[in-house]
Amino acid sequence: MINNASHAFLTGSISGLVKVLSCAALYAGLLAGCSTLEEPKSQFSQTNTDDISALGNVEYHTYMLANELFADVGPARQSRYAVVGFVPVDSMKYSADHQHPLMLLGHQLEQGMITEATKRGFSTQEFKLSNDIIVSDESDRVLTRDIDQLSNIERVDFYITGTMMYQESGAVVNARIINARNKNIVAAATRFFPAELFWREEQVTTRNGKLYRTEGTR
Repeated sequence: MINNASHAFLTGSISGLVKVLSCAALYAGLLAGCSTLEEPKSQFSQTNTDDISALGNVEYHTYMLANELFADVGPARQSRYAVVGFVPVDSMKYSADHQHPLMLLGHQLEQGMITEATKRGFSTQEFKLSNDIIVSDESDRVLTRDIDQLSNIERVDFYITGTMMYQESGAVVNARIINARNKNIVAAATRFFPAELFWREEQVTTRNGKLYRTEGTR
């Protein structure tokens, strides 16, 4: 038989154990709650690249390229940056006749890098700004490529630009920041952009300047 003293001892021990387990459960719950309150550092910081489809994700690849380009460069208060188009490495100019699926990538990189540079605190210049609002029957705008309508370009200290080397499955993009005065490259980055960013994989590809359909071949 269990006497009164033994019964009281067992009851107290069980009660203490229950309190310890309750406290441990409460502490674990608080830790889990705190971890769920933590926000990601950026839009893509915790994204698994294996889960990202290339189609429609050009902004993700631009973001990753910008991360490498600006990794060791901080925005200077008095410095002004101009982001200009990215061009094919072989011709150094845009060609509307080029049939590669990423033919418009150079234009998109220019616009995307303006966004990325501005978000990081760099003072970027919009050199395609007109002197006034251009109004037509269909639309109104302030951006133009007409030299006669451009406003005066203010001082530019650095250029942000780059080249593209087209391949069958995409393009290797080499970006750089260039000192406008002494032509020194102060930062550089490289990233591969898949061909399916604008068109699905089975649509088209180019080889030696000729257009090929690839549907059903992969």
